[in-house]
Amino acid sequence: MPVIRTDNGPQFVSKLFGDMSESLNVVHERIPPRTPNMNAYIESFHSILERDLFSKRAFKTFEEAYDELDRYMDFYNNRKMHGSLKRKPPVVFSAWVKTLEDSSAFHKAM
Repeated sequence: MPVIRTDNGPQFVSKLFGDMSESLNVVHERIPPRTPNMNAYIESFHSILERDLFSKRAFKTFEEAYDELDRYMDFYNNRKMHGSLKRKPPVVFSAWVKTLEDSSAFHKAM
């Protein structure tokens, strides 16, 4: 089952969120109180979204925001160079890692 990890904000401890998670067959995992470092990667990503997308313009509709976010995610995953990924986009880095894994498994089998 998919897992969604959140902090303990009021929107995530609400009955509505719990019911929604249950209806979608999603496990809701909460980080312990006062441990924001356990969610640091998503907090960092949210700050990137804010800096690169949401602070630059106002959206008139949810659909407009969704479409712009969809375009940004395509850029982020397929074209944006990430310093932590050897200056490769995630999709390229992932493919590169798989070739290393395949090569390593091949050499171990020999």
